[in-house]
Formats: sequence, C-alpha cells, structure tokens
Amino acid sequence: MSVSRSEHTAPDLPAPSAVLELLKPITWFPPMWAYLCGTVSSGISPLAAPGLVLLGMVLAGPVVCGMSQAANDWCDRGVDAINEPGRPIPSGRVPGRWGLWIALVMSALSLAIGALLGPWGFAATVFGVLAAWAYSAPPIRLKRSGWWGPGLVGLCYEGLPWFTGAAVLSAGAPDPAIVLIAALYALGAHGIMTLNDFKALDGDRQTGVRSLPVTLGPARAARVACVVMALPQIAAIGLLIRWGLPWHALVIAALLALQVLAMRVLLRDPKAKAPWYNATGVSLYVLGMMVAAVALRSLGGA
Repeated sequence: MSVSRSEHTAPDLPAPSAVLELLKPITWFPPMWAYLCGTVSSGISPLAAPGLVLLGMVLAGPVVCGMSQAANDWCDRGVDAINEPGRPIPSGRVPGRWGLWIALVMSALSLAIGALLGPWGFAATVFGVLAAWAYSAPPIRLKRSGWWGPGLVGLCYEGLPWFTGAAVLSAGAPDPAIVLIAALYALGAHGIMTLNDFKALDGDRQTGVRSLPVTLGPARAARVACVVMALPQIAAIGLLIRWGLPWHALVIAALLALQVLAMRVLLRDPKAKAPWYNATGVSLYVLGMMVAAVALRSLGGA
C-alpha cells in the first residue's frame, strides 16, 4: 500500500493564527499609545500630518513591538516550554526556525518603515530594534537582570515612542519638558514590567533569569514595583504644578490615588493579583500619560 507525501509530511508553514499569536497584539497598545502621547505633547495637531501619526503608530505597535515579541519568544523557547508549553513555538504551531525568520524579517521591515519617518524616526527605530534583540538574545540577554531588563522594556514601550512621536511631528528634537515627562513615565513602566514577570516566575527560577520576583520574592518585588510606578508620577505632578498646570496635575493625582487603592489589593496576593492589576492599575497609569501629554500641549511643548 502506498502512502502519499501529504499523508506523512508535517506542515512546514505556520498558520496565520499562530503567527498572529506569536506577535501578541495585546502588547501593541502601550507603544502605540505612547507614540500618540508624543504627537499630542508636541503642540502640533496630529491632524496636520495624519499619515505620520498613523505610520508611526503602526511602526511602534504591530511592527517593532510585534518583532520584539517574536524575537523574545524565539530566544525564550526553552523557558516557555516550562512556563507556557502551549505557546506557538514550544507547541510546534510555529515550527522549525520560523520564529527566528519572522523576527529577522520584521526587524528589516521596521528599519524600512522607520526610514520613512525622517532622521529622528529612523534613529529611534534603530535603537528600538537593537534594544529588542539586546533584551532577548544571548550573549547580552538583558532580561536576565531584574533591573536592566524591565528598565529597557519600559523605555522602549513608553519613553522611546513618546519621544519619537514628538520628534517626528515637530521635525526636530523635542522640548526638554517633553523629554523629561516621557522619561518619568518610562521609568515608572519599570514597575509594570516587573509585575509582568510574575507569570514566568517558575520558569525564570529554573533557567537562571534573575527577575525581581525571583531575586526578591513576590511580596518584596510587588512592593518595589508599586514604589517605582508611583514615584515618577509624583514627580510629574510636581513638575506640572511648577509649570502652572495645577488642574492637569490634580487629574493625575486622582488617577494615582486610584492606583494606590488597586496596589493595596495587589499586595495582598501579588502573584495572583498581578494580571488583575495589569488590567486596572496600568490602565489608570496610561490614562495619566495622556493627561500629561495634553498638559504639555497647552504649554506649546515648552
């Protein structure tokens, strides 16, 4: 009895649904939102250059962030086999080296699109692509550090897109006030990334990734994350008051107060409540980012 080739050959191509899962669309929102905050904070109406705004958001989210997710999943395939064996690469739904090829092709696509955003946009894209690989790939693999890894991700998720959006729309270096506020929210995002590490706690322990939940324990890591998220927002509130924007500062203070209430819930059981906080407290955090962006816009970007 003969057996046809199609009956004994495994599929070589990943299904589109598996590729989409690999790129993790849920992670695209933070950099897209931060880029939009940057355009708003520049003092120039996004409607003046809608193409640049839309192109930058696509670059920040589906392309660069999607690429970083593919690169991270490829480099983390051993860890994911322990933590989440159902993920596209360890499950075999993205077979062979397809995860690597997807990440490399999207890296090149990122640079091509970034070149369309002018010198500032291209330079920021180069930094973002290099940072994505430095975070995930050996021998650098900054994600092994609970301090450097979340810091780099926070910078690339919040600070870099904000800076890029302002720079692209204003066709030059953003005002120092914009850079300062963007840097503060990028710093606060370190805490958000620390909470995100709770889901990989067991695999990180087994594979030598020294995330803060591993090195400090869940309770202490959660407290550190809360402090790191809160202090930059307090600094932003102080700056807005100093710049004569008390109403914007008051709104951010109210959002921070709600975050503190959510933090109290988080600290009761950090490992179990981290996903809940990422859906509640983080939403309040990013809403405050836009309030700050509107405040900067009312200053004319100064």
